Amino acid sequence: MTTARVLIVAGSDSGGGAGIQADIKTVTMLGGHAMTAIAAITAQNSMGVQGVHAVPTEMVLMQIDSVVADIGVDAVKIGMIGSAETAAAVAERLARPDLAATAVVFDPVMVSTSGSVLADAATIRAFEKLMARATVATPNLAELAALGGETAVLGHGCALLEKGGHGEGETIVDRLLEPGAGEVARWEAPRIDSRHTHGTGCTLASAIATGLAQGMPLEPAVARARDFVRLALLDAPGLGEGHGPMGQQAVRNDGLFTGPALNHITLPARDHTASVAFYKQMGLTQIVDSPANGYARFEAANGVTLSIHVEDGGAVGGGAAYLESGALDAWVAYLARRGVRFDQMPRDEGWGWREARLTDPAGNRLCLYQAGEYRRFPPWRI
Repeated sequence: MTTARVLIVAGSDSGGGAGIQADIKTVTMLGGHAMTAIAAITAQNSMGVQGVHAVPTEMVLMQIDSVVADIGVDAVKIGMIGSAETAAAVAERLARPDLAATAVVFDPVMVSTSGSVLADAATIRAFEKLMARATVATPNLAELAALGGETAVLGHGCALLEKGGHGEGETIVDRLLEPGAGEVARWEAPRIDSRHTHGTGCTLASAIATGLAQGMPLEPAVARARDFVRLALLDAPGLGEGHGPMGQQAVRNDGLFTGPALNHITLPARDHTASVAFYKQMGLTQIVDSPANGYARFEAANGVTLSIHVEDGGAVGGGAAYLESGALDAWVAYLARRGVRFDQMPRDEGWGWREARLTDPAGNRLCLYQAGEYRRFPPWRI
């Protein structure tokens, strides 16, 4: 396999929460190789932006040319662009034959999470040229309004991911629209209550670009990117006094791969209290405790989880190994067509996982499942 090469054209964030720094962390955690063309240098932290220095357009183009000439590019992510001149020049550069077929994710950054303005009116007008070249644009609701709304964005020929994080209510709705087709997918999820949201837009766009660079179609690339963002929010390290950085570096095998990822095992237990004490002594972090159900779950340092289960009446049942996939139903259908027999086809369980069950030739129990953030961050997490 070749490593997906993602070129990021964006601004640098000295605080490491957004911009180039968030982009590099995201691409790296998703298995891609991140390259950069820095369009602006900022002095900023979790409290706000104290200064912006636009990199000359010629230098931005030189960075792009240098990368293309040697390493090559599978996808481009565009964030903070620096100036109207640079926006127009980058759009023209991306239209040349060596990059004309490359996927482009355009995040029209206008205002930082802290409220600082990062694009003037002339630069926003120049965004039209970038949208005409983009595969997908990823504005939040305020940015979408500044760009003229859904019809205007789709009129440039790119797909539109309308991000709902800045909307009202406890449920966030993200919509994917395509020219001539309208809405083709939507995702709804509970809002994550956190002030450590700096870099969500950068992270999402870079995650989508990585998926496209790896050959994923747009919709599953968006779905995986959303999962990555939510896990990074839940794993935020709590740094800074304001809108702190996310925890991209802490995201692990949480359904971010089409599969299979071996990342959970359930072991039988006779005594709930004794087993909980034992695994805590082993150094695992307990994240779920349900004595009434004879169940507890623990997390290892690398994000892999282990659970113990005392069957009804104290009987000891068999253990089970869990293989996760971000495309469970397609994976099970593929296996079933090739003769694999399942004890249970995919179904939604009450604890938030979607599971299929089968038995290996030796009689060991296997569970193929899709849980996303609910594996490490269930609603009842301790």
